Amino acid sequence: MGFWGQWISDWLEGLGRLTLLAKDTFTSLFTFKVAWRDLLYQIYFVGVKSQSVVLITGAFTGMVLGAQTYFQFHKVKMDTATLAVVSVSMCSELGPVLTGLMVAGRVGAAIAAELGTMRVTEQIDALRTLATHPVDYLVVPRLLALHLALPLLTAESIAIGICAGYLVGVYLLGIDPIYSWYNMLRYTGTTDVAVGLLKALIFGGIVAIIGCYKGMTCGEGAEGVGRATTEAVVYSSITILITNFFLTLTLGKILHTL
Repeated sequence: MGFWGQWISDWLEGLGRLTLLAKDTFTSLFTFKVAWRDLLYQIYFVGVKSQSVVLITGAFTGMVLGAQTYFQFHKVKMDTATLAVVSVSMCSELGPVLTGLMVAGRVGAAIAAELGTMRVTEQIDALRTLATHPVDYLVVPRLLALHLALPLLTAESIAIGICAGYLVGVYLLGIDPIYSWYNMLRYTGTTDVAVGLLKALIFGGIVAIIGCYKGMTCGEGAEGVGRATTEAVVYSSITILITNFFLTLTLGKILHTL
């Protein structure tokens, strides 16, 4: 077997293990009594401590999107449609995707490093000897926390992005505030917000599962933990971008048929 054959074999084996971990995790969601103290701490770690990153990302994304949209729309005298573009883009695409990428970089790396250190120091094996399933004790609280916190962080990012785009458009670029607000409400539907929050829910599961998988299967020593941390961020980010494309196509077709 050549290099590419071995690489494909290893990749498929890893995908199979990841799928089995996801299956065990979602099974445990309905059969395991969650430790509320661990869950609340994970929600605090994922949600509260990620707010600064999410707010800065959402604010400046809304600002630059509003400015660039205005520069192009001003050529065809469509200045007041600027905020509508910012709103729809932040709700359905940029809000959930950028929030997911930021959380993957911060939380996904932390999960992989923490669980990787536990694996290297044999703490995960110790849990098994105490008849405690590592998936129940380590993976489920993190998955639930990301499922709960990421949609809320996304909603926060969407709101701050729209407000920042409005401020830039009205107070820096001189767009009429009344018509801008009217067009935003006219062209932004509840389906745009629902699509963004649904994407965030799915992205939360991706970050949690990949981060936990990389941490629980990392190599030995500090090098193995570092590699697992890097791979968790890279694979989570790539998976979010690929998944977003297919979600956009699928949800778009469903909404057009309604």
